[in-house]
Amino acid sequence: MSVPYRWVIVAVGALMSCVAIGAMFSLAIFQEPIASATGWSHVGIASAMTLNFIVMGFGGFLWGAASDRFGPRIVVMIGSVLLGLALVLASRAETLMQFQLTYGLLVGLAASAFFAPMIAATTAWFDVNRGLAVSLVSAGMGVAPMTISPFARWLISAYEWRPAMLIIGIATWVLLVPAALLVRQRPPAETADAGTEFATEGARPQLSKVFRSPQFIVLGLTFFACCAAHSGPIFHMVNYATICGVAPMAAVSIYSVEGLAGLGGRLLYGSLADRIGVKPVLVAGLAVQAAALATYLFVSELTQFYALAIVFGSAYGGVMPLYAVLAREYFGQRIIGTVLGAATMLSSLGMAFGPLIGGWIFDTFANYSWLFIGSATVGLGAAAIALAFPPLARQKPQPALGVAP
Repeated sequence: MSVPYRWVIVAVGALMSCVAIGAMFSLAIFQEPIASATGWSHVGIASAMTLNFIVMGFGGFLWGAASDRFGPRIVVMIGSVLLGLALVLASRAETLMQFQLTYGLLVGLAASAFFAPMIAATTAWFDVNRGLAVSLVSAGMGVAPMTISPFARWLISAYEWRPAMLIIGIATWVLLVPAALLVRQRPPAETADAGTEFATEGARPQLSKVFRSPQFIVLGLTFFACCAAHSGPIFHMVNYATICGVAPMAAVSIYSVEGLAGLGGRLLYGSLADRIGVKPVLVAGLAVQAAALATYLFVSELTQFYALAIVFGSAYGGVMPLYAVLAREYFGQRIIGTVLGAATMLSSLGMAFGPLIGGWIFDTFANYSWLFIGSATVGLGAAAIALAFPPLARQKPQPALGVAP
């Protein structure tokens, strides 16, 4: 069963990333309806997303470490139950603070329970085509804007924002709890974990040494800057397009095009990483992302938004899985959940800046120009940092079975 079941793990991981990230980012769709219905400020609502990312960062580290210790199934099961509960409670919030606490704290904590554990599980099941497999799991994030976002928009139009968020919370339980039961670890005897500097030490590597290593420092800083660059434009894109005169439903479709492009980008960049190496593909993708962010200053029509969404979505979607592949190749399988969780914590802190700063820029200047200028600059910084990745350790040849070393 081990060969075909690895694709079940990929499918389950993709579903979980789609539902979790889609539910979390649906706040971009709920933002204007919530503000109109409640009178809460845009920056106040966006701050719930900022809190979401901060909690998601620390939660990702804790869930990743728990996954290494207890296995991924129990972690994603807890996350599935908690995510549905968080959305149900957020739909009943009567004050801005209640909404910020339920959506910001609980959704962030729950959503962080899926990425590191499922990526860690996937990397254990794949010895070849690992970049493609990880990209397919994270492709669920690209599918989310094409599914959860339009679904949220339709629900809001039909039932207003509170019933819409309640329905999404219930749907989360229906989809994720059964999926969590399918998560399975690869048998330890079949898991290869040789050929990396940290996997060849015999004992479990010391985390203090891991987190001080040049590999982790560059990984964490690049991940942080990459997410700090694109989080604000992604979150505020629907509102920005609406300001430019695009109809609300059409503005949501731009978000969906970005997601579709991100799906294609994940497959393309993951395949290229397997062929020519992760580092050059990552650097190129970060440079394309920065250029696309700067170009948003010059678009105003729907067709222009669509064209740029393809470039931007494929770039930021394509580079995101590559951090997990680098973490696996640098640090090995035994601590991948912990390392990826720590790197994700830094990336989530980067993600936290965008929505809040974007909301402040809009409330202050009534436009998003400075958001795109700042994001493009940070994006170029991410590409520059990625150039400093140390070379990967060469894999040591393994003796044949039954032959003494």
